[in-house]
Amino acid sequence: MKTHAIKFFRRLAAIALLAPALAIAATALHLDKAPVSTDPQKLQNGARTFVNYCLNCHSASLVRYNQLQKIGFDKETIEKDLIFTGGDAGSMMTVAMTPADAEAWFGTATPDLSLIARSRASEAGSGGDYLYTYLRSFYKDENRPTGWNNKVFPSVGMPHAMWNLQDGQPAEKYDETVADLVSFLVWMGEPVAETRKFIGIFVLIFLVGYYVLTHKLGKSYWKNIH
Repeated sequence: MKTHAIKFFRRLAAIALLAPALAIAATALHLDKAPVSTDPQKLQNGARTFVNYCLNCHSASLVRYNQLQKIGFDKETIEKDLIFTGGDAGSMMTVAMTPADAEAWFGTATPDLSLIARSRASEAGSGGDYLYTYLRSFYKDENRPTGWNNKVFPSVGMPHAMWNLQDGQPAEKYDETVADLVSFLVWMGEPVAETRKFIGIFVLIFLVGYYVLTHKLGKSYWKNIH
């Protein structure tokens, strides 16, 4: 009898420990793989979408407009086609809307997007995967103040800023537009990522060569001692 009771309580404890994990698995967020690209043309397309559809409410206060020269824009194009506030290429990518205005209009302050791609990374996927899925998951909801809701972020305060693009072009074309925008947001979070990776290759080559050299020197030094 005592043995059966012990087994029962062990099983009960195992179920109690497993239940949270099962609950998390049941509600796990599924993210689509984002086709993030470093192609300059796609990054430029994403930048244009960003300044036209995101920069009205969201700032990118850690980035200057002239940083866009790294993805192929020249200064004249930046100041003529991408800046709508009268600033110059050295200006930060900020917006006029204050946090208080955002609270009044959307119920919450709008996040700065400088590092949004990096901050949204999780076990479910990269930050790019999250943004790519999020921007393609809006649906009409008359119960929401903005008329829109989102499957990835339920009860989100943000309206579907690119609804006219989604309704005005084939789904594949909209997905491509979102992919270019996400590629730009990923690039904006770490503009030197490609340079870092390039340098990293040479650092690894140096470390391997240094290891081989020191190993041979060590063997040459100790062979006469032993």
